[in-house]
Amino acid sequence: MRLLVFGRSGQLARELARLAPGATFLDRAAADLSDPAACAAAVTRADADVILNAAAYTAVDKAEEEEELATAINGAAPAAMARAAAARGLPFLQVSTDYVFDGAGEAPWRPDAPTAPLGAYGRSKLAGEAGVRAAGGAHAILRTSWVFSAHGANFVKTMLRLGAERDGLNIVADQVGGPTAAADIAAALLVMARAFAAGAAASGTYHFSGAPDVSWAGFAREIFARAGLTCAVTEIASSAYPTPARRPLNSRLDCTTLKTAFGIDRPDWRQSLTRVLKELEIAA
Repeated sequence: MRLLVFGRSGQLARELARLAPGATFLDRAAADLSDPAACAAAVTRADADVILNAAAYTAVDKAEEEEELATAINGAAPAAMARAAAARGLPFLQVSTDYVFDGAGEAPWRPDAPTAPLGAYGRSKLAGEAGVRAAGGAHAILRTSWVFSAHGANFVKTMLRLGAERDGLNIVADQVGGPTAAADIAAALLVMARAFAAGAAASGTYHFSGAPDVSWAGFAREIFARAGLTCAVTEIASSAYPTPARRPLNSRLDCTTLKTAFGIDRPDWRQSLTRVLKELEIAA
């Protein structure tokens, strides 16, 4: 399978490079996502069987000030990629987010649940979803949540740093979701890509997140325990930790259709966390 990946240095792209070293990866110099036409041109000239977009604008709070840029990168660019892929008869895979939902209730979100993003980042990703579907080609949109790895900026690395510096931390406990290792997302996407390349996959929107669902506070406690840190966690409400962008309280994702369509189970994020800690050379 000849795979073209948009992205090179992000958490997901780096894990894809580990698992699919023969794939072609496009960094910003090769395809600037703020220039949708350039992204489409890259697809048009690609020697590929499947196109996968692993790049995105992910600065959730900054997006409140830069919604136009976020929408260009997360909305217009993947739409342009998907149209170019459809024109060539190539399947297109897009990664999306739990932020397309408003976080109401406690039931896991099904892929067909009504969307209602709370902020600019969620709106930009939802625009990308709509553009991919409208392109009319074979496609999969994979929504995921709470991504972590040994690379880049993420909750695990932040907790490791702060947990080593402080005796205690106040952590939000009313937001619940499934932490998901970038390596697990990469593995899932490759299974999906191979199925599409073989003509054995149905277009649609799918969900993928780690299990079991947990609060940020519970996630932090597990990080500290496995890293051997004695930092105490005090649970607080989201209202006590205001941010420029509102976060969904309920980020639980129903991943049933992914299992049915591709045989992909929800990974245990605790096992994935142990692997990330070992990669970071932190005793667990």
